[in-house]
Amino acid sequence: MDTYLETGRLALRRFTAGDADLLIELDSDPAVMRYLSGGSATAPEVVRERHLPNILAGYEKWGGELGLFAAHEKDGGAFIGWFILRPGPQGPLDEVELGYRLRQAAWGRGYATEGSRALLGKAFTQLGVRTVWAETMSVNLGSRNVMDKLGMTLAETVPVPSDMQMIEGSEHGGVRYEITKERWERL
Repeated sequence: MDTYLETGRLALRRFTAGDADLLIELDSDPAVMRYLSGGSATAPEVVRERHLPNILAGYEKWGGELGLFAAHEKDGGAFIGWFILRPGPQGPLDEVELGYRLRQAAWGRGYATEGSRALLGKAFTQLGVRTVWAETMSVNLGSRNVMDKLGMTLAETVPVPSDMQMIEGSEHGGVRYEITKERWERL
């Protein structure tokens, strides 16, 4: 495995062209997709023909340093999901999004916080990042708790995208959390 980043329990690596089935399985779980699509699975052909090629193109665009990274347990190698560290579509390279999507089996085990904390460290010490942000639906308390644990602060409320209006809780909108390098260093 070509490891991008390790934590005490996790190894993060770049996705490869052969990883479509991992993404398809993850995106087929209604509970995993609850706050993304209202529980609807991502069509396998969309994963194969659009999502995975975009992930791989991101590595080229950002020199392999930013993008979407497969997460595996170091003990046994089980795929638990992915983490993201990348700029917004038109955003500067020193302002990046942090996020994750984990299998249900990995929920409640501290993996989201552990992987995210390691990515913050890499972003601020090795990648020249100035600000890291994350967004979720207001009602997604699990993700909001992770952001709080990381020392991120609520920056603003954001509208829920039009393609997510049907999701339970969308009427409450979304939230954007941020942390700067200076704040991270103080923590």
